[in-house]
Amino acid sequence: MKHTLLVSPSGTPLAGRTVGELVAERPGRSRVFQVFGIDFCCQGGTTLAEACRRRSISLETVIEQLEAEASEPSESGTNPAKLPPAELADYIVTRYHASLRSELPRLQAMAQRVAKVHGSHTPSLLQVYEVFNALYLELDGHMIKEEQILFPAIRVMAAGGAAISLDGPIACMLREHEDAGADLARLRKLTRDYDPPADACNTYRALFAGLAELEEDLHRHIHLENQVLFPAAEALAAGRD
Repeated sequence: MKHTLLVSPSGTPLAGRTVGELVAERPGRSRVFQVFGIDFCCQGGTTLAEACRRRSISLETVIEQLEAEASEPSESGTNPAKLPPAELADYIVTRYHASLRSELPRLQAMAQRVAKVHGSHTPSLLQVYEVFNALYLELDGHMIKEEQILFPAIRVMAAGGAAISLDGPIACMLREHEDAGADLARLRKLTRDYDPPADACNTYRALFAGLAELEEDLHRHIHLENQVLFPAAEALAAGRD
């Protein structure tokens, strides 16, 4: 199955454009979608109108927030969605994979400590630890596959090498992205939107804050792969510019 980023015709209203396209165009929009719980990574091919309908939220309200975001200065630096495929793959490894390899062990240690200390009276924390560990293992293997198989193939084709079929590797990555998204949704539910109780200790609070940051970072990470890098890689494999 091809996973192509749809680019709407010029003049298409926001409601008719896909959420993945909107974030690729202006990354700051991801914050608006995060607030409203709109999935712009694994469901990035959904139009804004349909995404709002699925979430039972006001399309007009979301558009107002997007227009307000557009009036703010753009984020400094290059929009990674504009990078050529090989450079984007390098950016993902440097920016997101390196961060995950640093952050995941830290969060795992905190999740284990919080589960051990507080799990007896708050069983959901035991589940948080269990779900997080599954996510950790999934992401660890996922990054290795990207770095050793998919991204090198993209670099070869971007450098003018022979086309390589990427249908299998990309399909595998998409499935694993869906699994990671499900784990994140489960963690958000178990932590009540990462809201610690009033009497939570510092480690408890730091864990929930770290999980919230992990979710935001992973959403942006997966968005860049699903909605930008993979379609570009498929175009290379098909011999298209």
